[in-house]
Amino acid sequence: MLRFVLDTNVVLDLYHWANVEAVPIMAALEAGQIECLADERTLDELQRVLTYPQLKLTPEMIAERYARYRALVRVIDCGEAPPLPRCKDRDDQKFLELAARAGADILVSKDKALLKLSGRTKLAFRIVKPAAACALLPPIPDSPAHG
Repeated sequence: MLRFVLDTNVVLDLYHWANVEAVPIMAALEAGQIECLADERTLDELQRVLTYPQLKLTPEMIAERYARYRALVRVIDCGEAPPLPRCKDRDDQKFLELAARAGADILVSKDKALLKLSGRTKLAFRIVKPAAACALLPPIPDSPAHG
């Protein structure tokens, strides 16, 4: 089973914007075809971002989106990450560290700073945009092929 780490913007694509590029990720996650990993730092960021005024979410909507995501992810204990390259955007370093600590296969992001690292350094996991991650998903039984 592929193990994914989703950055906060990708989680918003799934649970708030319903971005068509991310829909297959959500379907695979809900079908138990992939495992998504999170830790307290990434969950804290999501909780904070969900309160941003531009999202126009009520407290009930914030709680519902957070609970739906939290119910589907496996929470990994925080701890020491192996040596990693430094991400230019310090807020995104936690996603690199989580992916490395948790043995993730794929870090899904739209963040330019993270995506830049994918071609420049040797990591044990891939960093890809949502559309590229969808191309790596296993087919979901009883559903039309995605792509």
